[in-house]
Amino acid sequence: MIFEPGIYLVNKPRGRSSFSIVAQVRRLSGIKKVGHAGTLDPEAEGLLIVLVGKDYTRQSDKFLKLDKTYQFDVKLGENSSTGDEEGTKTKLSSLEPDINTIKTATSRFVGEILQTPPQYSAIKINGQRAYKSAQKGIKVDIKPRSITINHLKLISYKYPVLSLEADVSSGTYIRSLAEDIGKELKTGGYCTKIVRTRIGDYYLKDAITLD
Repeated sequence: MIFEPGIYLVNKPRGRSSFSIVAQVRRLSGIKKVGHAGTLDPEAEGLLIVLVGKDYTRQSDKFLKLDKTYQFDVKLGENSSTGDEEGTKTKLSSLEPDINTIKTATSRFVGEILQTPPQYSAIKINGQRAYKSAQKGIKVDIKPRSITINHLKLISYKYPVLSLEADVSSGTYIRSLAEDIGKELKTGGYCTKIVRTRIGDYYLKDAITLD
């Protein structure tokens, strides 16, 4: 594929960093000014907006503020030190909540809520990325922030895996949402899969792959 200056929708695979996608597009295009509008963790997959050329990289802020949609799986019964499959797992409960309990618990997260970003996140605390401190075993004080969850839909549930779709405001951490749902259910929980399917009016179904 030949890349020219513009906006590209890329389907980022699981296991790759957003930076590696940007670097690949930079190599393929031969254009130095390449960036993305909203990172995805290496363990997450789905829609990544890649901006090619300085006229487009300058527009990154307007994309960062857009609402997003994610589909994600939560494994109940355990917590993870990183909020995903990469962390150390701790067994918390054998409680198996029924479907009505699940629906009641998830409904409490719809609307404007306070959310604390995870320790393993790129947020800066005192000039240092939180995940770098976490990797050294240092717990940092991350203040909760206001976010909005427009809808939180149950896709399927077969214990211990709960599959959900969330339409959220900018700044929402899906790993934190999964952990908070686990707390609400008194079972614990962490993300085993995160797929971003929408950013504003841009959709994963229209994205290209780089392989």
